[in-house]
Amino acid sequence: MFSRRADALADGARWYSLLGGRSITAHIARLYTFSAIVLLTIVIGSLYWVEWQSMQWDDVHYLSDKVHQLRQAMQQDRDDSALLHHKVVREGGVFASGQSYIFYSRILDDRGRVLMETPGMDRILPVDAFPPPSDVVEIPTETEHKKSPDGRIYVVASAWAESAGSNPARRIIQVALDDSEEAEVITRYQRTSLLLVLIGILFSARIGALIARSGMRPLRQIANVAEQITASRLDKRIEPESWPRELTALATAFDGMLDRLEDSHSRLSQFSADLAHELRTPINALMGQTEVALTKERQPEEYRQILHSNFEEFQRLTRMINGLLFLARAEDPKTQIERTWLNAREELEAISEFHEALAEDHGVSLTCEGQANLYADPILFRRAVSNLLSNALRHTPSGGRIVLSAEQTPNPGALIHVRDTGCGILPEDLPRVCERKYCPDQGSARCAEGHGLGLAIVKSIAELHGGKLVLESRVGQGTNVTLHFPKPAPAGA
Repeated sequence: MFSRRADALADGARWYSLLGGRSITAHIARLYTFSAIVLLTIVIGSLYWVEWQSMQWDDVHYLSDKVHQLRQAMQQDRDDSALLHHKVVREGGVFASGQSYIFYSRILDDRGRVLMETPGMDRILPVDAFPPPSDVVEIPTETEHKKSPDGRIYVVASAWAESAGSNPARRIIQVALDDSEEAEVITRYQRTSLLLVLIGILFSARIGALIARSGMRPLRQIANVAEQITASRLDKRIEPESWPRELTALATAFDGMLDRLEDSHSRLSQFSADLAHELRTPINALMGQTEVALTKERQPEEYRQILHSNFEEFQRLTRMINGLLFLARAEDPKTQIERTWLNAREELEAISEFHEALAEDHGVSLTCEGQANLYADPILFRRAVSNLLSNALRHTPSGGRIVLSAEQTPNPGALIHVRDTGCGILPEDLPRVCERKYCPDQGSARCAEGHGLGLAIVKSIAELHGGKLVLESRVGQGTNVTLHFPKPAPAGA
C-alpha cells in the first residue's frame, strides 16, 4: 500500500515538473495570471465585437435609408428633377475643412454611365469601386469598405432603381459613407484594449504571486515547525484548528505522526534504559561470581557450582536476547509467516502435556476444553500459548486451576482462552502488562523468574496473524487471556 502511494506521489511530481517546474507558488501564480488574461480578453473582445457590430449596423441602416430616399425621389419625378438633384449633389454634407463630404451618392444608367453624382466623387470612389447592385425590390444590406487615395475609409453600397416619367428606365444607385472617424475610434479602441491587456497581465501576475504566497504561508509554517523538531524536541505541534480546511487533514496527519514518533521515542528510550538495567544484573552477577572464584584456589565441586550458576545466567540472557530479536522482527512490516490449518484442541493438548510436569510441581491442575480450527503458524502459535501457560503457572498458587480452551467463531475464526485462578492483575497495571520489560510487582521473586517480554511476544504473535490479545483479570480471582485468530484473508488481498 505504501509503495503504491509512493509511486503515485512520484508520478504526480513528474507530471507537475512537466507543467512548469518545482515551485507550487509560481505554478499557482501562472494559472491565476493565465485565467485573468483569458477572462480579460473575453470581456474586452466581447465589448469590441458589440461596438463594431453596432457601428456596422448603423452604417448599413444609414446607407439603406439613403437608397430608399433616392428610389422614392426617382419614383416621384424624372431623372433630372430638382429633388433628385438636391439629394445627390447637395446632401452630402461637408467636413469642417471644406474639402470632402460625409456622404456621397451617384446615379448611373443601366449601361453604367454616370448621370449625376456628388461633386468630387469620381476622384475618391470610381464606379468600379462599388459592389454589384442589389435588386430593385431589395434594400441593400451587403456593404464593403474602400480606402480612397487620400487615405480615408468609406462604406459603399449599390442598388437598382426605376425612374418614373414618360420614359421609365432602370438606374443604378451608388452610395458611400465616410467611415474614417469610426475607423479611428475602432483603432483607438484596439490600442486601448491591447494596453489594458498588457496592464492586466502585469497586474494579475503581481496579484497572483501575492495570492499564491499568501496561500502557501501555512505550508511554510509546517516547514518552520518541522525544522524545530529534533530527537529531544518532539513536543512541537502545528495546531490544525487555526488552519484552512484544505490543509487541516495534512496538519492533523503531521501532528499524528509527531505523536507516534514521540511515543515511539519515549518507549524506545525507556526500553533502552530497562534493557540496560536488565542486562547489567546478570552481567554483574557473572562478573562477581567469576571474580570470587578467581580470588583463591577452590575444589572442583565449587567450580562446578559457579559454572552451573553462570550457565543459568547465560540461559536468562539468551532468552532475553531471543525475545528482543523476535519482537524486532515482528515489528518489521515485511515479516512473513508460514500459516497452515491447525486443530486447536490437539495443539493445546500437546502444549499441556509438555507443561504437565511443571504444573504438578506447582500443585496446579491443567485441563483442555473446546474444539476449533484455526489458520496460523504452528511454531508461533505454540510459542504464544506456551508463554501464556508459563505465565499462568508462575502466578497461580498451589491448588489452583488453569484451563486451555478453544472456541470457533462464526466468521470463521478461532478464540484461544487461557484462564487461571491466580492472584490476578491490579486494574492500574492491566493496560501496561503487555509492554516490554513491565512487571507489576518488580520486587517479587516470580517476576524475577521471567524477563518481562512474555506478554509482549504473545501480543506481537497475535498481531502478526491479524488478530489481537485481550486481557481480563480480577485481583484474587484470576486472569483470562484471549487470543483472537481471524479467518484467512482472500488470496491477493
